[in-house]
Amino acid sequence: MNIKVSKEVQEALAAGRPVIALESTIISHGMPYPRNVETALTVESILRENGAVPATIGIIDGTGVVGMSPEEIEAFGKRGPAILKVSRRDLPVVMAEGMWGATTVATTMILAAKAGIEFFVTGGIGGVHRGAELTFDVSADLEELGRTNVTVICAGAKAILDLPKTLEVLETKGVPVLGYQTKELPAFYTRSSGLQLDYELKDAQDAAGIIKAKRDWGLDGGVLICNPIPDEYSYDAAEINAVIDDAVKEAEEKGIKGKEMTPFLLARIAEITGGRSLDANIRLVFNNAAVGAKIAAAYCALKNHD
Repeated sequence: MNIKVSKEVQEALAAGRPVIALESTIISHGMPYPRNVETALTVESILRENGAVPATIGIIDGTGVVGMSPEEIEAFGKRGPAILKVSRRDLPVVMAEGMWGATTVATTMILAAKAGIEFFVTGGIGGVHRGAELTFDVSADLEELGRTNVTVICAGAKAILDLPKTLEVLETKGVPVLGYQTKELPAFYTRSSGLQLDYELKDAQDAAGIIKAKRDWGLDGGVLICNPIPDEYSYDAAEINAVIDDAVKEAEEKGIKGKEMTPFLLARIAEITGGRSLDANIRLVFNNAAVGAKIAAAYCALKNHD
């Protein structure tokens, strides 16, 4: 597999400093240009301000790039949805054919692990889609969390999903799902879902100890840390769920499914809410970046102490 790791990321990893992976689908498919580029660069700045080295990941001409340059991020933003959204099944084709690819949660985890990066910050993970008992539409993100050794910091699973079923699949795959200073699974746009988690993290040091224990025991698979959206940007659950229900119904009527479902729903929800949901999405990513940097720093300090 062709991978190019930036000099900055290589040096940080060699020195035992915190490095955090970032996905590129959020740039190409998550929001319009130029806001996508502005958001991506701001997330990188937040990580740097909190002592971590950012490693935005994408595929350019068949090569996995770990630590994209500002110019490469700009190119992703301008190309937008014309870039193929790449999951695990697509990697061999995209790399063999020398294509550009935007990495999802699953492929970002794969390339991060190949580069030796433990941490990955994103908005929300994919999961079990509503009606999956009929469609079998389950995100590859869950499979990757069950097999790839990367810790993912997010605001929970995307609210467009079937959250109880998503939690059940994560349990089956042996993925620790930890709430960062919360006992409930956050639901992306809202701070709570009504679903209780087994463990609440007190702070970054608490998270670092659990991650290290999992690695020390050789227990393969990811760790999922769920960090609620800041209160001032959180939606009322009834309000946003009504919007999501309308968007899901519209997607079903238009026959949209598979990898096109999530981008359609997020864009339609942003349209219905007059852009408020997009603002909330951006703010929760910023918040996840700050928390993720703290956890990564605590983990590196713990690991370097050994």
